[in-house]
Amino acid sequence: MDHDVLNELLAGNERHVDGLPDAYFDAVQTGQHPDVVTVCCSDSRVPQERMWGVDDPGTVFTPSNIGNQVWDEDDGEQIVDGGLLYPIHHADTDVAAVVGHTGCGAVTAAYQAATGGSMPGPRGVDKWVGQLVPVVEEALESDLIDADADEETVINQLVEYNVDHQATFLRESDDVPDDVDVYGFVYDFQGIYGDEYGRAYLVNVNGETNPEAIAEEIPPEYVEATRSLLY
Repeated sequence: MDHDVLNELLAGNERHVDGLPDAYFDAVQTGQHPDVVTVCCSDSRVPQERMWGVDDPGTVFTPSNIGNQVWDEDDGEQIVDGGLLYPIHHADTDVAAVVGHTGCGAVTAAYQAATGGSMPGPRGVDKWVGQLVPVVEEALESDLIDADADEETVINQLVEYNVDHQATFLRESDDVPDDVDVYGFVYDFQGIYGDEYGRAYLVNVNGETNPEAIAEEIPPEYVEATRSLLY
C-alpha cells in the first residue's frame, strides 16, 4: 500500500522537532492563555498561525470550519460554537477574530444554492453550507452587494459580508462578555483587495466597518490593511 502522504507527514514532523529551540514548550506545559481566538475557514490556503507571524505556542487558539462560522446548532437553536467559547471562558482570552478569505468555496456554494443551484454534498458539508445560505440571501437583498457585478466580485463581497455577520452574532451573544474585542478580517491570497498577497485586511472592529473610521483606531503604518469591498 502507498503511504507517500503519511511518510511526508512523518518527515515534516521530524523537521519540526529538530527545529524547535530548547524550552519551546516550557511556558505552556501546564496550561494555556492564548491572546486571541481566531475562527478561520478550514481552507488549506489559509495558514492560521503563520499569517500572524506567530512563532510561540499558546498564542492563538484556532478553531476552524467551513465558511469561518462562529455558530453551531443545539436543539434547533443557534449558539456560539464551543471551540470559540472555550478559550474565552476557560483560558482568559479576551480577543476574538473572524477570518474569512477571498474566493471562499463555502460562500460560493451557499451563493449557488441561494440562487437556484443545488447543494454540494455530502450531508456533513451541506449542514455548514446550509447555515450560510440565509446570510447570503440577506446580503443579496441588502444594498451592500453589487448583484449585477461578475460572480468573482459578488462572491468576494459576500465573503466580507459574512465576516461582518459572524462578528455581529458574536457581539450580540450573551455568551460572549462585553469586554471581549471582536475583529473581522479577510485574508487575501488572490490580490482582490490590493497587490499584497497574504495580507489580512481588517474589515470590522467591534462592529465598526467603515475603513476610514477603522483607520483612526490603528497605527498609521497599518492603514493600508483597512480596505473594504462593501464601501
